[in-house]
Amino acid sequence: MLIIVACQFVAPKVRVASPLILLIVGLAIGFLPQVGAIEVEPHIILEIVLPPLLFSAAVRMPTMDFRREMHAVAMLAIPLVFLSAFAVGFVINWLVPAISLPWGVALGAVLSPTDAVAVSIAKRSGVSHRIITVLEGEGLFNDATSLVLLSAAMSAGLAADEHALHPGILIGKVALALGIAAAIGWVVGEVGVRVRALIKEPSADTVFSFTMPFIASIPAEHLGGSGLVAAVVAGLVVSRRRAAVISASNRRFSQQNWQTMTLVLESGIFLTMGLQAFGIVEETAEFSGGLTFAAFLAVTLGALIMVIRAVFIAFMLAWLDHRRTHRKRRYEVESTRIARFEKRMNEACEVDADMLEARNLSPEHWANALNHYRRRLKRRERRNAIRGSDLDYFENEPLGPREGSVIVWAGMRGAITLAAAQTISTHAPMRALLLSIALFIAAGALVIQGLTLPGLIRLVKPQMASGDISEEEHDKLLKVMGSALVDTALAQAIHEVDGKTLLSAGISRTLSRLGHALTDEATGEQTRTAHAADRVLTDILQDAAAQAGATRDGLCPECTDEDLTTVVTQGADSASEADDESHGTVDMSEEEVERSFTRDQIRELALEAIHAQRAALLQARDEGIFSSAALEGALARLDNEEILLVSSRGSEH
Repeated sequence: MLIIVACQFVAPKVRVASPLILLIVGLAIGFLPQVGAIEVEPHIILEIVLPPLLFSAAVRMPTMDFRREMHAVAMLAIPLVFLSAFAVGFVINWLVPAISLPWGVALGAVLSPTDAVAVSIAKRSGVSHRIITVLEGEGLFNDATSLVLLSAAMSAGLAADEHALHPGILIGKVALALGIAAAIGWVVGEVGVRVRALIKEPSADTVFSFTMPFIASIPAEHLGGSGLVAAVVAGLVVSRRRAAVISASNRRFSQQNWQTMTLVLESGIFLTMGLQAFGIVEETAEFSGGLTFAAFLAVTLGALIMVIRAVFIAFMLAWLDHRRTHRKRRYEVESTRIARFEKRMNEACEVDADMLEARNLSPEHWANALNHYRRRLKRRERRNAIRGSDLDYFENEPLGPREGSVIVWAGMRGAITLAAAQTISTHAPMRALLLSIALFIAAGALVIQGLTLPGLIRLVKPQMASGDISEEEHDKLLKVMGSALVDTALAQAIHEVDGKTLLSAGISRTLSRLGHALTDEATGEQTRTAHAADRVLTDILQDAAAQAGATRDGLCPECTDEDLTTVVTQGADSASEADDESHGTVDMSEEEVERSFTRDQIRELALEAIHAQRAALLQARDEGIFSSAALEGALARLDNEEILLVSSRGSEH
């Protein structure tokens, strides 16, 4: 752990990804004369380390972006894995006849998974969010596909039956494994978020979240599915549902603990990978040709894999562009149909009683029919709006040759390749040679591609991520959040209770402007209500921040006072205007005091308003209206606001 901390500290200073430094440190320690050969059981990596890592990555994945890139991810995770594995199998069988085709395909399956270190390097280089999504999605699923193919190839090798590698049989096995895993992962994810909604203690919620990847992976493996896919699917379900179900404080607490655990597990994999190198190299040196022949095979097969990847991605990008053009035509045709449908609906609303009587229809039946068609129209409009949002996303972040070259070079092999290689049966011919090839390719790819990827990005100049949200998107986001306040209990309280009565609850100046908010002039009732509610909510949060000062560090340690001040003051610009007239003593009758709101009641109004805003943002997420970066920022703001309100309530008690 001290080595992990040291490498994390040194990495930014030398501008090298910490996994690469850990790999080099592990190699250096492993080859010391005082250190013997180190071997780690592969099932520790595959069954204990990988499920939580993939689950954590899936939880962090924005489900909206994953849905949009599902076709690209599926192509990289399934057909590319099969092509690479069989190509490696045929070539190694041709170069080394002692290694039969099934064992060659097994080696190809081992060399197929990509490593997540490329994602961290690409993120630090600032490439577009779409490239990151494709790389992360590929890394989530190609591990599982490769391991299923590895299992099938080893079974064929042990049975000496090359017919077991028939593509139809293999595709059937992979489809069955993925189907079982997806079903189990979905059930675990749905049940898990509901259980976590009942857990109020953040520490207990985090502990339960640590068990979820294993609750998904272990049954899936026993039923013949892929445990890794089950963990990934469970993580995607949690990613989609947690904002609506799990409390803000529980989410924040678990995120911090998951980040710590992920850092330890990922770093430990690369350090262990370097430590095991000496034992594998020592065993390979006993073969004729030894390390030189293994290095030659590694270079040949590594180059073959990259060529296949480059050609495949070129065809994939062309197909995606063709598909985008087809979807654009469908969107335009559907928009025309919806416009005609709306015109017919408007004409149907003008039908008079004589026409209904001529068709033997009652006004009630006609009204029910109109409502049915309105619902159909609304569903079609929503589907087409999602299609339009997806098209805007594809046009704003295109995948061209420049972006494709980054995706190709970022497909490096790593720790998962070495862990999978060690699961190859001890009955495999020339097993040490196979392990050495995997080691050379994984280590070489991590060092060569990992160190040169930033330079390639600077050279090809792909589309880079925009650090700021556009003014148009920002205004649209605020409009959605403001509109969500119209029907809340907070807005209703503004209408029904005057500001002086609410002031009797003793919330300093938070609600002292309610009377003035009620008299604000506006062009529309909904606009006035939303604006007033937003100003009041901002003031409530300002007071909550002041009251929660003693416990703020415990709930949001990474938030500075300046951050929290920004969070609670960005609602309405006019909320910062002082109103000295409202600070005077209010003369109230006993009846008015009895019907006044307490602090807790006002906080409940504010919390309900925050929940309404969050629900509106989640609906916008499902419709693809905003970018994932804008949504994550807005949802994080709401989480901070909710934590402030809850912490201020706890500080009083």
